[in-house]
Amino acid sequence: MKKLLIILSLFISYAYADFIGINPSQLQTKIDEKVKIIDIRTPIEWKETGLIPTSKKMMFFAPDGSYDIQAWLDQLATVIKDQNEAFVLVCRHGNRTGVVGEFLSKQLKFKNVFHLEHGIVTWLKENRKTVN
Repeated sequence: MKKLLIILSLFISYAYADFIGINPSQLQTKIDEKVKIIDIRTPIEWKETGLIPTSKKMMFFAPDGSYDIQAWLDQLATVIKDQNEAFVLVCRHGNRTGVVGEFLSKQLKFKNVFHLEHGIVTWLKENRKTVN
């Protein structure tokens, strides 16, 4: 049983190797390294909490849940120049970035996609700075 769990965990690690969840401390390191931060929340959410410093606003899901993948990918291409460039996705709780990150890494083969696990909520819980 233990061996099966080890093999399963290795498989899961490999399967999700291109999409990695990070915590606020790790995100701060990415910011210090000048990795691009992309906030996919809505304008109302940006106004409510502010943004993590250096974040680029790129709403993915509209407030009604609709989305335009091609328009968003076109916008992403203005910031992320190739599929090997590292970037971090941010949303409120990490659910939307989970969906978008999986799509980018699995379907479109982006290699260095990160997301803030549990979203900006964890950033704020640690009393970290936001900007308007």
